[in-house]
Amino acid sequence: MSYVFPARTTTAEIELGATLQPKFGADGLIPCITQDAHTGEVLMFAFMNAESLAHTLRTKKATYWSRSRGKLWVKGEESGNVQHVRELRTDCDQDVLLIKVEQAGAANASCHNGYRSCFYRKLTELDHNEAAGFRLTTTAERLFDPATVYKKK
Repeated sequence: MSYVFPARTTTAEIELGATLQPKFGADGLIPCITQDAHTGEVLMFAFMNAESLAHTLRTKKATYWSRSRGKLWVKGEESGNVQHVRELRTDCDQDVLLIKVEQAGAANASCHNGYRSCFYRKLTELDHNEAAGFRLTTTAERLFDPATVYKKK
């Protein structure tokens, strides 16, 4: 099945107009940032293709394109931690999407490693000391054990 969004038109219409004209890359993908609709916390980053974007808009459940699996990925289909889309935004030239979601599920987590957000680590020192290396510090609590949630197929 083919999923077609409006053809991109003029720069003025793309940047200032009222029609969604997403710019998918040469690989057919568009970056998507996912944010908590209430707190503004960035939960994750993933890619969408035309099919996953259309599915997201139709179902109001965040659906991405899994590059590693080569298929659609409805967030929460295995873990139960579903993302209900409350708002979709695009940047000025419509080549990045931002979706605001309400995260639902027992663990209320968006990360496959068991954290609420995929951004659960930070660089320990911004003033890098090459001798010390680039060290990361975990800044969040793990909400579930992935080994008990995801079944190997």
